[in-house]
Amino acid sequence: MAKILLVEDNEMNREMLTRRLTRRGYEVIVAGDGQTAVDLAGSDTPEVILMDMSLPVIDGWEASRQIKSIETTKDIPIIALTAHAMASDREKALEAGCDDYDTKPVDLDRLLSKIDKAVST
Repeated sequence: MAKILLVEDNEMNREMLTRRLTRRGYEVIVAGDGQTAVDLAGSDTPEVILMDMSLPVIDGWEASRQIKSIETTKDIPIIALTAHAMASDREKALEAGCDDYDTKPVDLDRLLSKIDKAVST
């Protein structure tokens, strides 16, 4: 199964998603802030990144921009995860380089569908 970089600063959300994704066979690596996400994207080569947008150190928008600007990580699909459900938030995430967008609370079946789509493209 695919390796997923889960970028989430809320420990409860991070643990819940890690458990649920691991049970489905994914290898999950985690980052609690945007800078760690950029670093792990380069060193651990995940197949897909689940990016919370409200993060410490650097936010998810900036982390996504940085990941997409690096030659070795620019093709890794990024799915934005955010509690912000406005259409403008989706557009902002896509402009930052995210390939897809999903809202919190996470609907696991919908998210798994987006992960499968990202991994297969």
